[in-house]
Amino acid sequence: MKFPFSFRSSRTSEIECTLYNADCMEVLEQLPDNSVDLTVTSPPYCLGKAYESTKDVADFTAFHKKILPEIVRITKPGGSICWQVGSHVVDRVLTPLDFLVYEICRDIGGLTLRNRIIWTYGHGLNETQRFTGRHETVLWFTKGDQYTFNLDAVRVPQKYPGKKYYKGPKKGEYSGNPLGKNPTDVWEIPNIKAQHKEKTIHPCQFPIALVHRLISGLSNPGDTVFDPFSGVGTTGATAMMLDRNFIGSELMKEYYEIAKSRIRQASDGTLPHRDVSVPLLDPSTTGAVAKKPDHFCWAN
Repeated sequence: MKFPFSFRSSRTSEIECTLYNADCMEVLEQLPDNSVDLTVTSPPYCLGKAYESTKDVADFTAFHKKILPEIVRITKPGGSICWQVGSHVVDRVLTPLDFLVYEICRDIGGLTLRNRIIWTYGHGLNETQRFTGRHETVLWFTKGDQYTFNLDAVRVPQKYPGKKYYKGPKKGEYSGNPLGKNPTDVWEIPNIKAQHKEKTIHPCQFPIALVHRLISGLSNPGDTVFDPFSGVGTTGATAMMLDRNFIGSELMKEYYEIAKSRIRQASDGTLPHRDVSVPLLDPSTTGAVAKKPDHFCWAN
C-alpha cells in the first residue's frame, strides 16, 4: 500500500488527516480494533458508474458482507456508523439498498439502528416510466447504548420561532426551544449539481451540509472520523472544518488528488461550500402563528 497523504490542521496541530490512495479493505486491515469514533460514507451502488466494475446488486451484497464486519470491528464502543445509500435501479427494477445493508448489519450483531434518515433533494434526472426518485437514505447505527448525540449542535430554525403559549402556566413564554428544533429524520439538503459551488468532477458527490450535520451531531472535537470511500474528500474536508481527526481511502487517483486539495482548503478556511448555517427557508417571526392571532385576548 502506498504511503498516505498526511496533513495536520492549519488551526491546531492536534488534528490530523490521513488519506490513502488504496483499496479500502487494505486500509481497514491496518486499523486497530475500536479505533474510530464515527464512520460516514457512501459506497458504490453497482450502477455502472466510472468508479464501479459491476451492475449486479448481488455484488453489492457480497462486498458488504466483507466490509461491514470490518467497519464494526474498528468502531469504538459508543461509536457510530452512518451508511448512506440510495436505490439500485436497472431496467426500471428498483432494489432499496438500505434494506440489504440493514439485514447484513443485523446478522453481524453488536449494532443498534437509531435512525433511518431520509435525505431529500430537488434536482436530478426525471423518470418517464415510474415516479421520479428524489431521496436517499442514511442508516445511523451505534455500537452500544452509550453514544454521542449532540442535539444542540444540529438544531434548525423553528418553523414559527416567535410562537408563544397563549394559556396555562407558561402563558406568554416561547413554546419552542430557543436554540431551534430537532431536524427530525427527513433532511432537505440540495444535492451537488452543475451550478453548486461545491461541484467537482465526481458524479455522485456528498454535499458538505449533509456530512456536517452527521459529524457535528454524532462526534466530538478531537474524535476520529473514517470514510472508506472518500471520493473527492467531502467527509475529510468537513472533519477538518469541525476539528475532528480523519482517516480515509480512495482508490481512484484523480479523486484522491482532488480530495487532498479540498482537505487543505477546508483546513485553512478557503474551501468553497454552501454555508450550512443558512437555512433553505428563513422562517418569519411575524407571520402566521408566530404572532398572537388577532381574535385572542390576554386576560388581565
